[in-house]
Amino acid sequence: MSQPGVSTASPRATGSFVDRIKDRVVLLALFVGSMWATFFLSVAMPFLHLNRHGVVPRTLGGLQGILFAPWLHAGLWHITANTGGLVVLGWLTMWPRIANFWQATVGAMLGAGLCAWLLGAPYSVHIGASGVVFGYAGYLVARGFYTRGILSILVALFVASSYGLSMLYGLLPNYPGVSWQSHLGGAIGGIVAARMFAVPRSRTVP
Repeated sequence: MSQPGVSTASPRATGSFVDRIKDRVVLLALFVGSMWATFFLSVAMPFLHLNRHGVVPRTLGGLQGILFAPWLHAGLWHITANTGGLVVLGWLTMWPRIANFWQATVGAMLGAGLCAWLLGAPYSVHIGASGVVFGYAGYLVARGFYTRGILSILVALFVASSYGLSMLYGLLPNYPGVSWQSHLGGAIGGIVAARMFAVPRSRTVP
C-alpha cells in the first residue's frame, strides 16, 4: 500500500527516458564517429585523395561536396576543432525530438555547401564540418526566437553566450584558408530550418 503524499516514478516512464538517451547517444556517436572514420581512412590511404570531393565553387562536379564536405578534414587539428561543437550543439538539437537533429543537419549542410559553392574563390576546395557546427548554433538560437518555449529560449541563451562571439568572428573573412562562406551558409541554413519547422508555443497541442 503506497504512502499518502509519496510519488514513485513509473518503471515504464524511467525506461522510456533511458531509451531516449541511448538513442541519441548512439546516433550522435555514429554521426561524429563516421567523420573520424573517414579521416583515418584518408590518412591511411592518401592515394584515395578523398578531399578532392569537397565543394569546388561554381563547378558542376563541385556540387558533390554539399553532401561529402562535412566528412572531409584537412588534418587532426581540423577535425578535433569541429568535434566539440558537433557533440555539444548536435546533442542540444536532438531535444525534444530526434527529428530536430535531422532538420538542423540538413539545413546546415545545404546552406554551407551552397554558400561555399556560390561565394568561394575559384579553384578552391571547401571541406570540413564547421559549416554544420555553425548551422547547429544558428538553428538553436533561431528556434528559441521562433518557438518562444522556455527550454528553447534557455538553450538559445546558452548557445549565444557560449559560442556567440566566436561564431560572429567566424562569419568574417579573417583567416586565409578558412571557409567563412561555409560558416555563413551553415548559419543561414540552420536559421531557415528552424523557421520552417518551428511550432510556436501557442499552437502546440497538449
